[in-house]
Amino acid sequence: MTESTTAKAVELLRLHEAPQILQLVNVWDCITAKVIADLPGTSALATASHSIAASLGYKDGESIPVDLMVEAVGRIAAVTELPVSADLEAGYGDPGETTRKAIGVGIVGANIEDQMRPIDDAIVQMASVIKAGESQGIDFVLNARTDAFLKGKDRNPAEVLADAIERGRAYLDVGATTVFVPGLLDEATVVALVEGIGWNKVSVINVPGSLPPAKLQELGVSRISYGPWTQRIALTALVDTAVDLMAGGTLPEGIRVLN
Repeated sequence: MTESTTAKAVELLRLHEAPQILQLVNVWDCITAKVIADLPGTSALATASHSIAASLGYKDGESIPVDLMVEAVGRIAAVTELPVSADLEAGYGDPGETTRKAIGVGIVGANIEDQMRPIDDAIVQMASVIKAGESQGIDFVLNARTDAFLKGKDRNPAEVLADAIERGRAYLDVGATTVFVPGLLDEATVVALVEGIGWNKVSVINVPGSLPPAKLQELGVSRISYGPWTQRIALTALVDTAVDLMAGGTLPEGIRVLN
């Protein structure tokens, strides 16, 4: 393992453990990575699996071949000196091996989904990611994702919350850095998650209607990412511009040359 990769892993871990909340604006290819990396205040990058799959003609949900996903995240890691955390879905059938491959192309952290598998199976899955990092000689940053809220919409909310906390604690016990709990979470839920899982140990996705970063930091959240929403915003701008142009409009003033 290169000294650069080792150093990036150390830095990514530091950013997750720092008191300042870590904001990761998700990218999906080399140019989005370069543009976001060059922004003042950007300290690390995160990929979005949904966005990468869409850009390459695949649906979300591990329909993209694992080697193509690894190649895509590796290309992103190669165009920046910043640490990169990759969204590796549920590990494509072998989370440990997928993590090992990702480390080989410069990735130093990852989201891995539990997809609400039986908890014992999910714990083994998360532990294999940590072991892969150890085998490559780095402190790999696992943002262990529980889908309790995404898959629990028809269940008792109290049971869903309890599930998320139980799973989160278990993933931390096997070496995860943070616990990723995606969903549209209100303040009371975030407070309960932080109390149950740990201060500076909860990671969230911000979607339209989510709490602002300053409030999430005040509540003890470690990390915010934005998933496929950054690509959706970019595509919305593209479609709106195309509609205007085809209706006889002209290109707007003030376009920045970013590539």
